[in-house]
Amino acid sequence: MRPSPFNARRRLGGALAAAALLAVSGAAHAAGPALLNVSYDVAREFYKEYNPLFQKHWKATSGEDITINQSHGGSSKQARSVIDGLEADVVTMNQSNDIDAIAERGKLLPPDWAKRLPNNSAPTTSTTVILVRKGNPKGIKDWADLARPGVAVVIPNPKVTGNGRYTYVAAWGAALKAGRTPAQAREQLQRMFANVPVFDGGGRAATTTFAQRNIGDALATFESEVNLIREEFGNNFDVV
Repeated sequence: MRPSPFNARRRLGGALAAAALLAVSGAAHAAGPALLNVSYDVAREFYKEYNPLFQKHWKATSGEDITINQSHGGSSKQARSVIDGLEADVVTMNQSNDIDAIAERGKLLPPDWAKRLPNNSAPTTSTTVILVRKGNPKGIKDWADLARPGVAVVIPNPKVTGNGRYTYVAAWGAALKAGRTPAQAREQLQRMFANVPVFDGGGRAATTTFAQRNIGDALATFESEVNLIREEFGNNFDVV
């Protein structure tokens, strides 16, 4: 990232599966600009480490002390907040359709935002995994096991979170690859979602439900979230 000589509040935002640039008018204060980064839930820990590095870079290249404020939540919920008027300088979402909504409904980005940076403006990707209790006491081996009676699985609400939607797609694809028909895949997913005790509004909230509140036998989450879970809650989990 580099400061712009034309607009001190024009910055780049990247996320797991989508990135976008918001141009915001207004001159920076003498002490340096204050930026609001509106992002999805599990990016919180990443930005705790990244923001100080960017602030150091900004100070070295511009001489200004920059302030970075954060807003986190489910990806689609955050996108709607921006569309409804939340004044973000940077948006980082984990679904390209959330960025599309900001461009199409909010008119805050150009329609070709994905072509403005390499890799369709997606700086990194992550697969979805199943995290279970240490020793895997329920013997969970694949997505079909999450639909078994007596297995409680924690999944963020797919209506408002990218994490939840990616989980839906992963489970659906796994069912089809296992030879099930679309009707059978749908029935399996219905049983899986019936096993969800809590539909949290974000991936980080789901992590807290599973790892801190000890609810559920399995957690569907991004692979990139697993290392953060182990750092915060200890090596008490296994990855399927």
